[in-house]
Amino acid sequence: MTQMEYARRGHITPEAQYVAEVEGVSVEFVLKQVAEGCAVIPKNRLHKNNKGVAIGKGFRVKVNANIGTSMGYSSAEEEYEKAQVALKAGADAIMVLSTWGDLRGMRRHIVDVVDVPVGSVPIYDAAVLSYARGKAVVDFQASDFIEMVRIHAEDGIDFMTIHAGLTMDIVRRLRHTDRVLKMVSRGGAIIGGWMLKNDRENPFYEYFDEILDIAREYDITLSLGDSMRPGAVVDATDDLQISELIVLGELVQKARAKGVQVMVEGPGHVPLDEIEANVKVAKSITKDAPFFVLGPLPIDSAPGYDHIVAAVGGAIAAYHGTDFLCYVTPAEHVSLPDQDDVYEGVVAAKIAARIADVARRREDSFHREYEMAYARKTFDWDTMFALAVDSEKPRRYREKRPFSGEGCSMCGPFCAIKIIEEYASGEVKVL
Repeated sequence: MTQMEYARRGHITPEAQYVAEVEGVSVEFVLKQVAEGCAVIPKNRLHKNNKGVAIGKGFRVKVNANIGTSMGYSSAEEEYEKAQVALKAGADAIMVLSTWGDLRGMRRHIVDVVDVPVGSVPIYDAAVLSYARGKAVVDFQASDFIEMVRIHAEDGIDFMTIHAGLTMDIVRRLRHTDRVLKMVSRGGAIIGGWMLKNDRENPFYEYFDEILDIAREYDITLSLGDSMRPGAVVDATDDLQISELIVLGELVQKARAKGVQVMVEGPGHVPLDEIEANVKVAKSITKDAPFFVLGPLPIDSAPGYDHIVAAVGGAIAAYHGTDFLCYVTPAEHVSLPDQDDVYEGVVAAKIAARIADVARRREDSFHREYEMAYARKTFDWDTMFALAVDSEKPRRYREKRPFSGEGCSMCGPFCAIKIIEEYASGEVKVL
């Protein structure tokens, strides 16, 4: 059975028990949320060292880190290092999105060494294989769609992006859209191109029941991809995006009926004033399915700093109900990220997640901020660094420009905290 089916029967799996402990909630609450489909615990039966992570309503906002090779940069060792860097920075999940090299070998190795959920996009493999054979990236058979899903399931992948909501009706409307960027989803574009070339319905949509059977067999969490997500703020919240979202809502109900865990992916580029509406509409249409967004980015004009832009958008999105933030690195839209970019991207997304959790008034999150305030009051630097999203960077800053006294080199003897505490406590005699 799947985690959802176990939850519906009131059976406590080791993953559900672990999630309850780390989240500080009752195991009954975990079972209720998973049973109703408002939360997922992505855990392929074959991924033995995956302890379990809860994504969804009532749990802390989670962060995903994308890694993967490209045609120009296909070092497996670098990808393994990126995975470790992402975990060190605090990623709750990792997606392996390689498009060159030994795809299956890299995927299997990362599943073997990572103790958090690992995700993938199976359609990439079909496109890469086709290209490697000297054909177009969309030159493969409909059966390849299903076969790649099973291969990824056999490799231990915990959650998969399946672009099943892209129907022929939506693809045909692309020809007449006013969008500046017609489609920026790589997986969606591969499938859309295949549909147009073959004049056939999306196999992921047409054979969705077969996908569900594979997902149930291995307990794969399906992450329903948003092929029509806007790739520019000027294209946000249009008819194509909403049309696909409506289809995804229908597919969510099909998955739940079969006991398959499912979450829904959301837009990547949205003006700040439209983020709340996007989240609430998606939550309403999908009946509170866990919502997974890339960013979102509220402006497009900050290349090199898109991790900061995404953190701003991510904090707003998560506050209004988004459950899962896919990080954006400083290299987004410019190049394949390296290890440093991965670290910066995860930290920025973790900041967004923490901001949202505090704003939601989560008791554990708010208590951490109280502890940080108290550590600052008492100049307890070790505790401050331990509580920080990233403990290494502030420690380096303190070592770079140290201060011999109790405060820091910013204020020195004119530290507001030190002055008022001394006089308010009576430690300094007032003449």
